[in-house]
Amino acid sequence: MTLAQRIDPLPEETGHAAPSACPACVAAPSAEQLARMAAPADARLMLSVPMAHCAVCISTVEQALADVPGVRSARMNLTLKRVSVEAEPEIDATPLIAALKGVGYEAHELDAGLLSATETDKQGRDLLMRLGVAGFSMMNVMLLSVAVWSGAEDATRDMFHWISAAIALPTVVFAGQPFFKSAWASLRVGRLGMDVPISLALILASAISVFETMNSGHHAYFDAAVMLAFFLLAGRYLDHRTRAVARSAAEELAALEVPRATVLRDGEEVTVAISEIAVGELVRVRPGGRMPVDGVVVEGTSELDRSLLTGESLPVWTGPDTVVSAGEVNLTGPLTLRVTAAGRDSSLHRMADLVAVAEAAKTRYTSLAERAARAYSPLVHLLSFSAFGFWMWKTGGDLRYAVNISAAVLIITCPCALGLAVPAVVTAASGKLFRKGLLIKDGTALERLAEVDTVVFDKTGTLTLGVPELTNLGDHPRQAAEVAMALAGASAHPLAQSLVQAGRAAGLQPAQVSDLREVPGYGVEGQWRGRRVRLGRAGWCAAEALPVTATYLCTGEGSPRAFTFADRLRPGAAEAVAALQAQGKDIRLISGDAEGAVADLAGRLGIRHWTAGALPAEKAAEVAALTAAGHKVLMVGDGLNDTAALTAADVSISPATALDAARTASDIVLLGQDMAPIADATRIARQSTRRIRENFSISALYNVVAVPLALVGLATPLAAALAMSLSSISVTLNALRLK
Repeated sequence: MTLAQRIDPLPEETGHAAPSACPACVAAPSAEQLARMAAPADARLMLSVPMAHCAVCISTVEQALADVPGVRSARMNLTLKRVSVEAEPEIDATPLIAALKGVGYEAHELDAGLLSATETDKQGRDLLMRLGVAGFSMMNVMLLSVAVWSGAEDATRDMFHWISAAIALPTVVFAGQPFFKSAWASLRVGRLGMDVPISLALILASAISVFETMNSGHHAYFDAAVMLAFFLLAGRYLDHRTRAVARSAAEELAALEVPRATVLRDGEEVTVAISEIAVGELVRVRPGGRMPVDGVVVEGTSELDRSLLTGESLPVWTGPDTVVSAGEVNLTGPLTLRVTAAGRDSSLHRMADLVAVAEAAKTRYTSLAERAARAYSPLVHLLSFSAFGFWMWKTGGDLRYAVNISAAVLIITCPCALGLAVPAVVTAASGKLFRKGLLIKDGTALERLAEVDTVVFDKTGTLTLGVPELTNLGDHPRQAAEVAMALAGASAHPLAQSLVQAGRAAGLQPAQVSDLREVPGYGVEGQWRGRRVRLGRAGWCAAEALPVTATYLCTGEGSPRAFTFADRLRPGAAEAVAALQAQGKDIRLISGDAEGAVADLAGRLGIRHWTAGALPAEKAAEVAALTAAGHKVLMVGDGLNDTAALTAADVSISPATALDAARTASDIVLLGQDMAPIADATRIARQSTRRIRENFSISALYNVVAVPLALVGLATPLAAALAMSLSSISVTLNALRLK
């Protein structure tokens, strides 16, 4: 059941074309513009459309929304999978979600205000701009360097050097700012980060080149300085993009909160912002709507889809005195709630707080490269300054010679190979996993995945598809099945939809049932051959409830018939669990679903440790307890109820069909339905960690050979730059062995 599905659709909600809201606008656009100026501000609505994935989706979504009366414009952002809608002030998200459901797209309303901070990427654009400038300058300086290497001498050589300086110096100042700022921030707190030697290498290479040019020297290293800036910026931009994809899940969760609600004040329905709702007020929630607040039902009966918050695969009955939570979906009947918590005090917002705390904890993880750099950077500076002091003493104060050797040492030990050791392996491993159906979002995910010893799975939507599957259609007479199919066709309940689909697949035709009426919270009834027939809950149909998921048919002839259902297992789930167990992993199942359904699935998959009925906070607490006990936990989940646990785990995976918030919180996204690649991911992650450590060894061996040559003056800064490039190439080639 999706948030977009609705019950008992009214004629105007069934997807048929409706007249234009403004016929005069077609003939007189200027009149429309004048009307806009005089009218109240248009409503700006933001919808999440997680199933959109291509250019055709963009046009389909935008056209479906444009056809809704009152909508002025709709613009789809495929990268963020969101659509922004400008509409008349009285338009809310309900008809928009229904319109998208009519063309096959699940949709959720988001709070546009809470997402404003995530819609811009100033840092990414800034890095990309600096990268472009460095690349353009690098090509031009290299052309001038080729002229010098080809034999240009004296005045001609000096002219080319000065032209190179005019291009390179502004480029280094502009393109190197991310490194300079980071280095300065490190030095201010008394720490030597990886950007400190990088910044010094850029500055010294440029300074020596200017000094050599002023003194008509034979060599200048402007090309090395600009090339270094370009490749370092390329790595920095790629690193930024991986982090940008993993935006704050807490912001996404907060944005899923319904921004407005219908409140009963003085006997009238008034639409107000959530922030204006007080505890004790009455709120009306129509069928198909999401609960805007926590509260207690005071009027009405219905069924609730709690899968977003608890993982329960089937809707639950609700009526007077039932407690409901923000984020649950009202399916079949109108409800009136008395508010117990709203806004920041709601259960949905508390879940966002849980995620924010877990995200902050995960940021304490440092990559292997960062840990190596902490020991490496001080040694680099010590060697460079020692070489400078020694040669100043040895040559009797020859500043030019001492600075050249000091710069050569600094450049040859510049941590480029160290900086490439991890990204090169991650890139190669990510490509291999992508071909297997896994998308790596975070640069440190593979390192964390390699350490995993415990795997925690969610049930609904993860190990299963969250789609009920009719299991006993063939056990019923054709006539009874066709009556059940006719009744089920009048409902959007997940079990009813599954029954209709199974009947169609078996070639059945719905019986002629009249006066169809859905009774919220109970089922569907109608008239067939002069008798009242019902399909729904066991008690309503005078049937004895079975210990399995079922819906019941009573036709007035014989005993009621039970149509039983099972949650369909996701392809590859059994293989993934078996392969992970063969690798020695401890497999656990934590679900918010009922105990019977969880126990049945655990038995089918051979999972010994399982927990049923777990709330979101309990899931996160159990994962946190495992990590506190020293376990390295991989969490695999897909729903809002899994988001806090996904973020609390050492590393996490979500299916591509998961909600935006779950995908955002996860480190890896499973692109297809098949779960078998998860076991491949843990194996490849271990291989990747070995390659990273091998790269560190290559980098260390290179330094053992090259640094002494620079220290004794046998390597010029240009030779040092070439040697540094050779070490980077070696690291990259070793990483490519993963393929």
